[in-house]
Amino acid sequence: MPGTNLTREEAQQRARLLTVDSYEIDLDLSGAQEGGTYRSVTTVRFASAEAGAESFIDLVAPAVHEVVLNGKSLDVAAVFRDSRIALAHLHEGDNELRVVADCAYTNTGEGLHRFVDPVDQQAYLYTQFEVPDARRVFASFEQPDLKATFQFTVKAPQDWTVISNSPTPEPKDNVWHFEPTPRISTYITALIVGPYHAVHSSYEKDGRSVPMGVYCRPSLAEFLDADEIFEVTRQGFDWFQEKFDYPYPFAKYDQLFVPEFNAGAMENAGAVTFRDQYVFRSKVTDAAYERRAETILHELAHMWFGDLVTMEWWNDLWLNESFATFTSVACQAYAPGSKWPNAWTTFANSEKTWAYRQDQLPSTHPIMAEIRDLDDVLVNFDGITYAKGASVLKQLVAYVGMDEFFTGVQAYFKAHAFGNTRLPDLLGALEQTSGRDLKTWSKAWLETAGINILRPQVDTDADGVITAFAVKQEAPALPAGAKGEPVLRPHRIAIGLYDLDEAGKLVRTERIELDVDGELTAVPALVGKARPAVILLNDDDLSYAKVRLDETSLKNVTEHLGDVTESLPRALCWASAWDMTRDGELATRDYLALVLSGIGKETDIGVVQSLHRQVKTAIDVYAAPNWREAGLTQWTDATLAHLRAAEPGSDHQLAWARAFAATARTPQQLDLLEALLDGSETIEGLVVDTELRWAFVERLAAVGVFDEEEIAAEYERDKTAAGERHAATARAARPTDTAKAEAWAAVVEGDKLPNAVQEAVIVGFVQTDQRELLTPYTEKFFAAVKDVWESRSHEMAQQIAVGLYPSLQISQATLDTTDAWLESAQPSAALRRLISESRAGVERALKAQAADAAAG
Repeated sequence: MPGTNLTREEAQQRARLLTVDSYEIDLDLSGAQEGGTYRSVTTVRFASAEAGAESFIDLVAPAVHEVVLNGKSLDVAAVFRDSRIALAHLHEGDNELRVVADCAYTNTGEGLHRFVDPVDQQAYLYTQFEVPDARRVFASFEQPDLKATFQFTVKAPQDWTVISNSPTPEPKDNVWHFEPTPRISTYITALIVGPYHAVHSSYEKDGRSVPMGVYCRPSLAEFLDADEIFEVTRQGFDWFQEKFDYPYPFAKYDQLFVPEFNAGAMENAGAVTFRDQYVFRSKVTDAAYERRAETILHELAHMWFGDLVTMEWWNDLWLNESFATFTSVACQAYAPGSKWPNAWTTFANSEKTWAYRQDQLPSTHPIMAEIRDLDDVLVNFDGITYAKGASVLKQLVAYVGMDEFFTGVQAYFKAHAFGNTRLPDLLGALEQTSGRDLKTWSKAWLETAGINILRPQVDTDADGVITAFAVKQEAPALPAGAKGEPVLRPHRIAIGLYDLDEAGKLVRTERIELDVDGELTAVPALVGKARPAVILLNDDDLSYAKVRLDETSLKNVTEHLGDVTESLPRALCWASAWDMTRDGELATRDYLALVLSGIGKETDIGVVQSLHRQVKTAIDVYAAPNWREAGLTQWTDATLAHLRAAEPGSDHQLAWARAFAATARTPQQLDLLEALLDGSETIEGLVVDTELRWAFVERLAAVGVFDEEEIAAEYERDKTAAGERHAATARAARPTDTAKAEAWAAVVEGDKLPNAVQEAVIVGFVQTDQRELLTPYTEKFFAAVKDVWESRSHEMAQQIAVGLYPSLQISQATLDTTDAWLESAQPSAALRRLISESRAGVERALKAQAADAAAG
C-alpha cells in the first residue's frame, strides 16, 4: 500500500489551519510472533483556526474500524479513502479525534518492520518512519512542522523488550505505558520491540546522568562491542554539548542495531536505529570502524539538528543531513582523544566523490532543493543533500570562522528549540555572529545547482621562477535535462606548494589561503617563487570544486603520488585522478597505471579500499571493451601480489584479499580461493572467517565453479540472517539462464521477499562479467518497471528501478531504449529521475570508453 502523495501546498494549508497538541497511541503487538495485523488506537488532540473547516489525517491500514471526531462517530466508508481520513466540521479551537484500525507488519523496512531470526525463530520489530511512514502505524498528521507530544502504550509478549523515545517503564500485565515525549515530529517517533539483548551505561556530565543503552539480537550479542560504541558516543556528547552550548535535549539515549534496515541509521529521538551489519561478525578494517563511528556521531548530532530544531518542510532537509554530516566528521577530526584525526581525508575520499558524481547527473539540484511533494523528497536523500551540503558548510566555516560559526549555531538552537525553521533562520543567526552578509553567499552556494572546476594557470621563466599565477574558475554547462544555469561562485581555498625532500617524499613547503571569485583570480603572492614540483589547488579541501592539476604537477603526482607525506593531499590527488577518469580526461588504462604505481605506499586503509572499488568500476565500465580483459588480468595479478606481500594479519591484507576475490578469474586463481576455503592452502595472517568465506563463495558461484550444493553447504555453516542473504546473492550470481530466470522471477514477478533478501538477490543477479547473459533482461526491465513502481512500496520499488536497470549494457541502443521508454511510459517524476540518472551513467561510460580506446 504505497500511500497517497502529500504535496507541499497541502501541507502548508494544513499547517495554517491546525496546531497539534498531543497523540496517545495504543498498540497491541501481543501477536507479533505470528505476524499479520495488529490493533492501533490513536487519540489526537489538536486545534483548528477556523470553525467548520475541513482537513484530513493520514493512515495506511488494511482496515479502519472506528473514527470518532469530537465525540461523534463518523461513517468509516465515507471518510477513509486512499490513506486519508477526511475531517469535516472542525471546531474552532480544541478538537479530539479517535481512530481504531488494524495496521500491518511489513517486511520492507517501512512502518513497523517484522523480522524472524532464523537462529532463535523469534520475531523482532522496529519502526522506520522517515519520510511518511508513521501513518503505517498510527493515524498522524504526517508532516514535519505539525509537532506534538507522543505517548505510547504497547502490549507485547512477556519477557520482550519495548523501547521508545521516552524512558522504558516497568510493564504491568505485559503492557508498557510510556511518558509523553517533548514536542517532536511524527517521523522521529519510534518503537523497537522484541527479545533484544541489551547493554546499559550512562553519560555523566555536570551533575546530569543520561541513561544509555546498546541493543541487538541475541544471535549477534557475542559480536557486540558495546564498550567501543559507548566510547564514541561519549566523545560525541562531550564535543557537541560544548560546541552547541545546549544540553542533550532528551531523557535517555538508546542505540539499537536492528535487522533488515534500509539505511545506515535513523535519528529517532532518544532511540536511534542502525543497520545491524554494524555489529561486525568477522574481521573488518579500521575504515569500517571509522565509518560506523561517523554514523554514530551523525545520528547523535541529529538530536540537535533535526530533532530539537526541525525543518519546516523537506526542501530544507539539508539543514538536517548536511549539518549532521559536517559536525560528525568535524567531531572525529577535532574531538580530544578521537581515533580518527584524519577524518577529513575520509570525507574527501568518499563523501565528496559521492557529491561530485551526484552533482553531474541530470537530476542535479540546489542544496536547498525544490520539494513539491513526498515523492520528490523520497528520492532526494542523495549526495547533494548530504555530502555537497556538508562540503559547503566546511566552506562556510572557512568563510566566517569556526568560532563565529558555532556561536551562530548556539543562538539558533536557543531561539528555535522544539520548533521548526527555514533557511533564513539559520543564516540570520550566522550573520549576527560573523558580521558577514550571507545572502549573496547563500544564493550562490545553496540555491543554485552544479559544480565548478578550478584550474591553475602558471607561467615561469627559463630559470623556473613563477612570473604569473592565476586560478581559473569554470562553470560547466549543467547536464541535459537539469534545471538552472551554471554559475561561478566565491571560493575560500588554500593553495599548497609541494616539493621532494632529500628522502624522496613530497612535502608541503608553503600554503597560501585566499578568496577566489569570478573567472580568473590572480595570485601575486606566488610570483617570484621557484616553481615547485606540485601546485595543489583547494589544499586542505576547504571548498567544493573539481580540481585539476597543471601539466607539471600531474607528471610529478603520477610519479610520486605515493610519496606525498600527508593523507589529505594524497586523497585530493587520488580524487582528482578518479574524477578525470570519469570525465574521460584520463584513460582508464592510465588511471590503472597510476593506482598501481602508488597504492603500495598508501597507508590510509579507507583510501586503499576506495581505490579498489574505483579501479574495478573503471575497468568494468569505463575501459574500452577490447582492453577490458587485459586490464582485469593486470589488476587481478596485482591484487594477488599485494595480498601475498601484505603484513600478516593487517587491514591491508584483508582489503587485498577481498579485492582479489572480487575479480579472481584464471583457473589457478580460482583454485586458490577454493584452497583457502577448505584450508588446504593458507596465507600467513589471513583468517578466512565467516564474511571472507562468503566473499570467496560468491565469486566461485559467479564464475560457475560452485553451484547449489556448495552454496547450500556454506549456508549450513552459517544459518543466520546474514548467511541467508549471502546464499541468495550466490545463487543469483550463478552464470546460467536458469539462475537468472529464478532470481528475476523472485524479485520482479513475485512480491514476497523481504527488503534485505531482495537487495541481496539483485546484487547477485548483476555480475559485470555476465553481460551477454543479462542482455535479454533489458527488454524485460522496461516492460516491468512502471508496474513495479506503482504497485510496490517506495523502498522496494527503488531497489528494483535502480538495481536492475541495464547499466552494464553500455551502448547507444540502451540509451535509445531508455529514451523511448521515458517518452512512451510517462513515468512519475520520481521514477523518471531514477531512470534518467541510470541512463546518465551509461552515457558517461560510453564517453569514457571512447577516451580509453583513443589512448590505446
